[in-house]
Amino acid sequence: MRLTRPKRAAAGAAAVLGLALTGCGGGGEHASGHDATDAVPVAATGSLEHLASEAGCKPNMQTDADTIRQAVCKNSDGKFVLATFATDRGQAEWLSGAKDYGGYYLVGRKWVAVGPEKTVAALQDSLGGALEEGSAHMNPGGSHNNGGGHSS
Repeated sequence: MRLTRPKRAAAGAAAVLGLALTGCGGGGEHASGHDATDAVPVAATGSLEHLASEAGCKPNMQTDADTIRQAVCKNSDGKFVLATFATDRGQAEWLSGAKDYGGYYLVGRKWVAVGPEKTVAALQDSLGGALEEGSAHMNPGGSHNNGGGHSS
């Protein structure tokens, strides 16, 4: 199977993301203070720098390409990766590949924040977006998933 250039970029970005978040911790902690009745702000929009400012961090750029910009950020809630995309399709392809690595994703229009559940759930207060969980198959019971895993 031959990967197209965008799919290679998405796969590469997902691999970099996985490495950047290795050891991000979390120790199985889950977000607190967020339930179905909490109001989620409208998802923020703008450049990576603008989103980072809204999240209270100074971005450490890792990838600065035409199709994706990606930075490691740290604020009072923890460490996370923030990525912006040139197109909705590029975001969807990247997210599809990245979710195979587990983790938690805060997803907005043409941007994604990735990190421990507690950290990205806290980001939802300033950035809005939808909280999504990656595959439990890659890290059952680990710090990035709720431990639901599968037993054979």
